[in-house]
Amino acid sequence: MVFIALLGGILPAVFWLWFWLKEDKLHREPRGLIILSFLVGMLATALAFPLEKFAAENLAGSDFALLAIWAFIEEVLKFLGIYIVALRSKYFDEPIDAVIYFMTIALGFAALENTMFLLNPLGNGDAVATILLGNFRFIGATLLHVGASGFVGVMVAFSFYEIRSQRRLAALVGLLGAITLHTLFNFSIIVSEGAFLYQIFAGLWIFIIAILLMCEKIKRLAPRSHVEYPHTGIVINTPNKYL
Repeated sequence: MVFIALLGGILPAVFWLWFWLKEDKLHREPRGLIILSFLVGMLATALAFPLEKFAAENLAGSDFALLAIWAFIEEVLKFLGIYIVALRSKYFDEPIDAVIYFMTIALGFAALENTMFLLNPLGNGDAVATILLGNFRFIGATLLHVGASGFVGVMVAFSFYEIRSQRRLAALVGLLGAITLHTLFNFSIIVSEGAFLYQIFAGLWIFIIAILLMCEKIKRLAPRSHVEYPHTGIVINTPNKYL
């Protein structure tokens, strides 16, 4: 049962990962670092669940506030995970890498999250519910993590050659945007009670397509050898550490 749940959770995530890695086919990232980023995403899921349970049991507030707290926990854990593992690495040496690494940790997160959600109907012997839930999470929840983390990756990528203060601001805007998207998506599903499921998913797909278009622009960003900023001195085009 656990093995089937793992397959149902991980295989869709691996498919998405294969798709996004093609965006960096000219300068592929180290396989070991990609695997590590994926595993760190799964670790972030394991950390998020008890934190979200604690928030649900101890923090009073509206459903929207609770969803916002849950989104904050998940997006911050993913951000911290990829910052520690990849953004400080010597392999983070071009803008598109930001999108690749953020997508990878998001898919690792989604893989274990999907597995945990599939375990319940499998444990009850409900194969139909398992198939339906698996399809929903493949299309919806996984896509949500891709969209949210992809937005952060795009913001980080576009600020790759900027001064440190601008990079930090871009990362913060990306993180806040991801939390907002995550919260609104989950809240809209609950409020509509599934009545506007297809419209919500269509909007999410449009957002993903926009990220893909942004990736093409990111890949054409040209490094600036040296840029002089007032009162800051000379900026090296590729930072050793992102933040």
